[in-house]
Amino acid sequence: MKVKNIIVLCFVLLFGFESYASYILIPMDAKSQKNHLKAYGVTYWTLERDLKVQWLLNYRGGSFLLPDAEIIQRECQIRGVSFEVISDAKAAQILDDIASPAVNQEAIVLEKAPKIAVYTPDSMKPWDDAVTLVLTYAEIPYETIYDEEVLKDELLLYDWLHLHHEDFTGQYGKFYRTFRSAAWYIEDKREAEALAARLGYSKVSEAKLAVALKIRDYVVGGGFMFAMCSATDSFDIALSAEGVDICEPMFDGDGSDPGYQNKIDYSKTFAFKDYILERSPNVYEFSSIDMTTKRNIPKMTDYFSLMEYSAKWDPIPTMLTQNHTALVKGFMGQTTSFSRDQIKSNVLVMGENRTNGEAKYIHGIKGKGFFTFYGGHDPEDYTHKVGDPKTELDLHPTSPGYRLILNNVLFPAAKKKKQKT
Repeated sequence: MKVKNIIVLCFVLLFGFESYASYILIPMDAKSQKNHLKAYGVTYWTLERDLKVQWLLNYRGGSFLLPDAEIIQRECQIRGVSFEVISDAKAAQILDDIASPAVNQEAIVLEKAPKIAVYTPDSMKPWDDAVTLVLTYAEIPYETIYDEEVLKDELLLYDWLHLHHEDFTGQYGKFYRTFRSAAWYIEDKREAEALAARLGYSKVSEAKLAVALKIRDYVVGGGFMFAMCSATDSFDIALSAEGVDICEPMFDGDGSDPGYQNKIDYSKTFAFKDYILERSPNVYEFSSIDMTTKRNIPKMTDYFSLMEYSAKWDPIPTMLTQNHTALVKGFMGQTTSFSRDQIKSNVLVMGENRTNGEAKYIHGIKGKGFFTFYGGHDPEDYTHKVGDPKTELDLHPTSPGYRLILNNVLFPAAKKKKQKT
C-alpha cells in the first residue's frame, strides 16, 4: 500500500474515532450475513493495513468488530459483505456482555495478517483444491511453493501452510489401477521422478519423505499447518514409514520391504495410530485411517456436527469451529474422514459423524505449532471426481464447510492465549 494511502487511512480513522467513535460490525450469523466467505477477506484486508480486529467468538456466528472508516465500509460494499456501523457505546456494551462469565463467548484480538503458502506443484492436475478456490474467492493473497522451496527452508517465510491434495508416500495418489494409462498420470509420474532426481534423490518416495520431515520441523518450530483429503493421512504415513520401503515396483522400481507393516512407527505421526496400510496398488486407498469405503450414509443425510468448546478457556478450537450452523453437510474425497479409534488421544476431534464413528475435522499441537486435518475434497461438491469442473463459489457464498477452512486462515492472526483442553 502506498505511503500516501496509509497516511490518508490513518487520518480517516483518527477523525472517525474522535468525531464519531464508531465501529464496523461484520455479523456472521445465518440471518444477517449474505456473504460469509468474503467477510473473511475483508477482515484479512483490514489486518493487512496494520489495523487490529476483534473476533467475537460465538457472538452472532463469530462476528468481526473492525474500526470504522469509509474505505472499510466501501470495501464491504464492493465485496458484497453485510455490515453494521455501531457506536462506541454499543461496541463497549457488546464487549462487556461477551466478557460476562455467564456466556460462552470471547473477544479475540487479531493482530497481523498471516503470510500464506500453498504447497502445490506448478503443473496443472485434473482436479481443483478447495483452499485455493476459497482463498481466491475471498480475495486473500497466497503464494505457492513446492518440494524445492520446502527443502531450501523457505517455509520459514510463512505463517500458515496448506498441503494441497498430495501423496507424501510416493505412490502417486494410488491412482494406478484407474489412471495408469492416462496422459496426465504418465506426465505427473515423469515430472515427479525428474524433480526427485534434480533434488538428489533416487526415488520419489525418498524426496517426499524429506519434504514431509521439513514440514514436520516447520510445525514443531511454531508453524500452522492445514491439510485436506489425501494430504492428511499420506503425510502421517510417510512420517511413520521413515526408513521403510512401502512402495510396490510400479511406483519406485523395486519391491517393498518384507513385513513392512510391522516396521511402521506410530510415534512419529501427528494425528494417527494403529492403522493398517493398504498393500495393493490396485486399491484406491492408503490405509485403514480413511472411512470412505466403510461408510453407509445416504447423501441426503450425510452431515457432521461441530463440537462446542469454552470460548474463554479453549479459544483455539472455538475459533476453528466458528460457524452459523453446528451441522455441516458432509462431502467425499480420497480421504473422506478418519476412523475414531485410529486418532491419537491428544488430538481434538472438532467435527464428527457420531452415527458412523468417524471424525471429519481434527486439530492438534505439535511442538510449538499447530495442525488441522479436514477430511474430504470439496465442501460444496459431494463426490468431486478427477476431471470434474471446479466449484463456483459465487453459488455458495455462505458455505459452512468452506467457513471452516477460512477459520484456519485467520487463526494465526490471533493474539495467543493458552489452551486449557
